[in-house]
Amino acid sequence: MKLTPHLVLSVTGVVVAALATTFVVLRWESADRLATAVSALAAVASVGVAVWAAVTARRAGGRAESTGRATAEAGSYATSGIDAPADDSATLDVSATGDAEASGGGQAITGIRRRDR
Repeated sequence: MKLTPHLVLSVTGVVVAALATTFVVLRWESADRLATAVSALAAVASVGVAVWAAVTARRAGGRAESTGRATAEAGSYATSGIDAPADDSATLDVSATGDAEASGGGQAITGIRRRDR
C-alpha cells in the first residue's frame, strides 16, 4: 500500500474524530486522563518520526544521461551535462553526455560544472 498525503490526512481526520467523540462521551475525569495519555504517546511518536526523517533524509541529486549536443557562440554558455551552484552538495552523476562546442568566446561543457551564480 502506497502512503499518500491524502491517505495520511484521511486517517488523521478519522483518528481525531474518534478521539473527539470519545472525549465527549466520557466523564471529565476519564477524558482528562485519556487526553493526557494520548498526548504523551503522540509526543513520543512525533519525536521518533522527526529523528527518523532527519536520519533517512537524502539530498536530491542530479543525473544527466545520453544528452544532446551543446553549442555556445559569442559570449554565451551551454552545457550538455549538469550546471550546478558551487555550494550545492548534492550528488551529481553524468554519463554519455553529448558533444559541447564553443566558438567566438563562448563556453561549452559536457559533464558537470559547479560555478558561482
